[in-house]
Amino acid sequence: MLTLDDHRACWRMLSMMFADVADVDEVDDSDDEEDDEDDGTEVKDENGVLVLTDSNFDTFMEGKDTVLVEFYAPWCGHCKQFASEYEKIAQSLKENDPPIPVAKVDATKSSSLASRFEVSGYPTFKIMKKGEPVEYDGAKNEQAIVAQVKEVAQPDWKPPPEATLVLTKDNFDDVVNNADIILVEFYAPWCGHCKQLAPEYEKAAKDLSQRSPPIPLAKVDATQEKDIAIRFGVSGYPTLKIFRKGKAFDYNGPREKSGIVDYMSEQAGPPSKQVQMVKQVSELIKDGDDAVIVGVFSSEQDTTYDLYLEACHVLREDFKFLHTFSLDLAKLLKASPGQVVMVQPEKFRSKYEKASHTLTIKDSTEVSEVQDFFKKHILPLVGHRKQSNDAKRYTKRPLVVVYYGVDFGFDFRKATQFWRSKVLEVAKDFPEYTFAIADEEDYSDELKSLGLSDSGEEVNVGILGAGGKKFAMEPEELDSEVLREFIMAFKKGKLKPVIKSQPVPKNNKGPVKVVVGKTFDDIVMDTKKDVLIEFYAPWCGHCKKLDPDYTALGKKYKNEKNLVIAKMDATANDVPHDSYKTEGFPTIYFAPSNSKQSPIKFEGGDRTIEGFSKFLEQHATKLSQSKDEL
Repeated sequence: MLTLDDHRACWRMLSMMFADVADVDEVDDSDDEEDDEDDGTEVKDENGVLVLTDSNFDTFMEGKDTVLVEFYAPWCGHCKQFASEYEKIAQSLKENDPPIPVAKVDATKSSSLASRFEVSGYPTFKIMKKGEPVEYDGAKNEQAIVAQVKEVAQPDWKPPPEATLVLTKDNFDDVVNNADIILVEFYAPWCGHCKQLAPEYEKAAKDLSQRSPPIPLAKVDATQEKDIAIRFGVSGYPTLKIFRKGKAFDYNGPREKSGIVDYMSEQAGPPSKQVQMVKQVSELIKDGDDAVIVGVFSSEQDTTYDLYLEACHVLREDFKFLHTFSLDLAKLLKASPGQVVMVQPEKFRSKYEKASHTLTIKDSTEVSEVQDFFKKHILPLVGHRKQSNDAKRYTKRPLVVVYYGVDFGFDFRKATQFWRSKVLEVAKDFPEYTFAIADEEDYSDELKSLGLSDSGEEVNVGILGAGGKKFAMEPEELDSEVLREFIMAFKKGKLKPVIKSQPVPKNNKGPVKVVVGKTFDDIVMDTKKDVLIEFYAPWCGHCKKLDPDYTALGKKYKNEKNLVIAKMDATANDVPHDSYKTEGFPTIYFAPSNSKQSPIKFEGGDRTIEGFSKFLEQHATKLSQSKDEL
């Protein structure tokens, strides 16, 4: 039997044992805490591919000569499909002498790295050479990638020179004046769109440099070469212009490699296509949708032929030009050498207008005269407005549009021409306006914005006026007199414009004024106040990110009686003035009190309170406080 002393001894031993366990637990917890405090610089290995992140990337790159890096997204199908191939590449480069590390970065998690290396698609491969990225643009297979990486890893490897020419005030005029054709990009180093364009532009430059004859691509840092930028009216970035022997033309083509290559290859050709067969022109006149333009010349040595081509160059984006040296075609067109003929397709002819127009080119004729001739006669009295020709043919305002089921096919041509004839009777008396018919299905959104989508009428009419204003004819069965009365009411200023608008806010006393379609003129166009207006979309991520700073900006200037910080949902409201064009979100304009029709677009990349403040202080006409007071 155990004595009392024996029991006490046992308790002492048990107490010591529990104390030891407690000490062990405390040590273990300490170890866990150390694990939790891992700084993220550890580089994990997944099947031979190293995993890099925002935390460990730079540390890992220190002292490395060459590293292959893939930027991927976990949800990307191409990335998943390529994963096993990439592991083979890692194994192959591991066996190189010396071994070349292969890594990957989850661009959706390591967003700082993705932004830093301008990753815009997945997978994107970069060969890091002494910490600097080398673009990989080859085939996505093991053989091609391994070969390229090994080449870059050579001790004597140097990056190839840029195919894109760098122009400055010292060489700009010499280069562009002597080039038959050259594409020039005006950029700003801080511009996000410029950075996005840069790799595509360089790839296009390489492709076009190998063309015969080569087409050069060049770039100008407009922030450094300000005089050149001002000379060519550069107001945003990037701005691209085509130069032909020093003469500048707007570039209206795509902004990715293949698009740039195709567009510039087409631009390098002549602006007018030679036709020899009478049948070619006859078919265009019979079934075409646009005026047929043909220059008639005796030969390529004809001096008027050179003048015609020069005039065509400027307008080649908007017109299809033809020329001929054929006497048979000259006879068909009733033209002599040195003349240009414009013929309207048969379906657009009427008793109120001439079927064709002729211009005689002389040695004294100015290029501008020929261009004015093209512009003046390109449209018939009442043409067919379509999505495909809208931006090229129907930009002039006011534009009277008659909407119905327009179809020039055999079965529906008679009905189409019936309504068109009603419009012709009125159009002849209003030469100051442009008239067109348009298919109601093609322009369903426009009809909706006019409030006419549910009119119940077979034919509807709207007028697109200057400054983005729209006017709708009250639903009524169309005849010539009804249309005439509507046009006369517009001409006399008796019509009220149709404006898509959210309800006017009942309480609009916040630091940022809410503008809707109905209040745009009252707030933004108020000549007593300067206004900074942001056009946003509710779904736009950039707009949401901007919101806190923009609200803080409004609070900063809340005591400025003559300055308004405002915003407008551009998806739910009409902007009733063309000067405030919105092509992306957010778009921000400053409307000075003394120049409401010429707002200043905020182009800077610094969308912070400081950046906006600097912009306001530079352009404001009504600020009452000093910078220090603000």
